Amino acid sequence: MKTIINPPRETWASLCKRPVFEMTGLETTVREILSKVKAGGDKALYEFSEKYDGALPKDLRVSLPEIDAAGEVVPENLRNSIAVAKANIEKFHSAQIIDEPVIETSSGVRCWRKSVPVGSAGLYIPGGTAPLFSTVLMLAIPARIAGCKNIVLCTPPDRHGNINPLILYTAMIAGVTNIFRVGGAQAIAAMAYGTQTIPAVDKIFGPGNQYVTKAKELVQLDGIPIDMPAGPSEVLVIADETADPSFVAADLLSQAEHGPDSQVVMVTDNPEMIPRVKKQIDEQINQLPRKEIALKSLENSLMVQLKSPEECMDFSNLYAPEHLIISVSDPAALAGKVQNAGSVFLGKYSCESAGDYATGTNHTLPTNGFARSYSGISTDSFMKKISFQEVTPAGLNIIGPPVELMAAAEQLNGHKNAITIRLKSLKNV
Repeated sequence: MKTIINPPRETWASLCKRPVFEMTGLETTVREILSKVKAGGDKALYEFSEKYDGALPKDLRVSLPEIDAAGEVVPENLRNSIAVAKANIEKFHSAQIIDEPVIETSSGVRCWRKSVPVGSAGLYIPGGTAPLFSTVLMLAIPARIAGCKNIVLCTPPDRHGNINPLILYTAMIAGVTNIFRVGGAQAIAAMAYGTQTIPAVDKIFGPGNQYVTKAKELVQLDGIPIDMPAGPSEVLVIADETADPSFVAADLLSQAEHGPDSQVVMVTDNPEMIPRVKKQIDEQINQLPRKEIALKSLENSLMVQLKSPEECMDFSNLYAPEHLIISVSDPAALAGKVQNAGSVFLGKYSCESAGDYATGTNHTLPTNGFARSYSGISTDSFMKKISFQEVTPAGLNIIGPPVELMAAAEQLNGHKNAITIRLKSLKNV
């Protein structure tokens, strides 16, 4: 990891830039995939499955018997662990369903909002080097709580055309059985445009590699909404002299093992923390099966020493991390200064892994600095807010004349007339 000591503030913005990996022809390739799936439907999906996954599945849809059988190969202790996570996620996301009050903005004028679920939600679940069955919980549970009638799940098959049983089992207990064995940009295309087998959805959710991310970006231009811009995983840890170097190192490595394009950052005001954490990283990384992936990630990662906890927080807010761990003597004090972060973990025992699986919060979060303007997935992500208003005759008499004047000032006489004709009718009553 690169070490930077007391960098001037004018250099912070450049330090906060994520590493860029050249993907020659990425957009051209993804556009071609989208176009072929849009035109060719299932036929194109089978061709891309053979080309990219090395698989020739007999059927794109996963059968109900196959889903039911998945639970038989998941160990009981793991099923129990998934149940703990499921319960916590349900509890946290259910609390997000709130009935908003009716507001009388003027006498005789009532306004309110109604939450309506997205009709159909498309969930993308990566299944490459690490089958992310936990992401099934993070997407399917709030979709179901929101009341989505149709939930479609796409995930890539292995070379035998099979889906990891953990993904199938988790989808089943989360209430999703509309599952398809298709991955990559072609899966995003299928959910965006629909094929003979896979229905088009109203909104697409879920993380993925550069191809999936680019596909989501491009279908959004065609009017298909997505959850958020996404990118490689990242974590920023603020550590003072009270932080445990072994904990900090473990947290950094937990994100570094996601992929070579992940980035991890430690910011500290303690000069001794950097060598201590580096020593722990050197010791712990040798225990990781994904050591080589983590090493590549660390090449693009940072350790930054600043002058105070407040400077550390200023740097974090500029970086806008997907995950922020505040491991300091008084984490609550710094927590009040957080402005940009996807999800925040307070205190030395609140490791990011806990939030990834079982605290109850969602782990599908904005990356690449998008935490400056985007939130992570919530129940609201699967809902739309419809506003209502009701104006009584008395209310129209109050707001009507101001509306007439404003409409006339904008030279929209049709708008003005819609008010005037009603006001005149009231005078004749």
